[in-house]
Amino acid sequence: MMVERGGHVLIADDHPLTREGLSLAVRSALPGIAVDTAGTIAESETALAARKVYRLILLDFMLPDARGYSGLLRLQYLAGGTPIAVVSAREDMQLVEAAKALGAAGFLFKSRPLDEIATAVRRIEGGESMFPPQVRSSDVISGARSRISDLSGAQLKVLLALADGRLNKQIASDLAITEATVKAHLTAVFRKLGVTNRTQALLAMQPLLGDAGAIAE
Repeated sequence: MMVERGGHVLIADDHPLTREGLSLAVRSALPGIAVDTAGTIAESETALAARKVYRLILLDFMLPDARGYSGLLRLQYLAGGTPIAVVSAREDMQLVEAAKALGAAGFLFKSRPLDEIATAVRRIEGGESMFPPQVRSSDVISGARSRISDLSGAQLKVLLALADGRLNKQIASDLAITEATVKAHLTAVFRKLGVTNRTQALLAMQPLLGDAGAIAE
């Protein structure tokens, strides 16, 4: 079967050698593709804003400005229907289950041979889901995902900033909004999550973030 040529793939990984290896796999899987790279979630968001459309995004699980799957949630908001596959050096089935529950298109282990990664990339770009065998979506994580599904993009950004431990003043500065707007977003977030304060909101988010964000690869 002929593979459609052209288009762009975004690789978000903070290790240059890993980016190069993934780029080789992508070009092997999708002849004629152009590869953009980023080392942080912020750089990925800038690339998405500039490029608008990607055929596929390969996202390192642990980037410097992400905690757990906060980066995946941020990119899903901007990327629309673009498939996002998580790549990781950690062969942890709980991470795989979480990625599946959160709507990732696949989960790839960095330890696998490049030709195997290339095959997975080709199949994901073609519309398939690619996860290691015997992975099911966690009910707990699916429930947490459902609770935040009604949040607007702005509300989700404020909630993720809250999860990073930032104060209202810092959130306002980072998002270029007023503190009053931050408070208004938090009030709406608390209402939609069915909680009354920051601590309860963070507990509601815990299945999506957990302790994974503190573990470097």
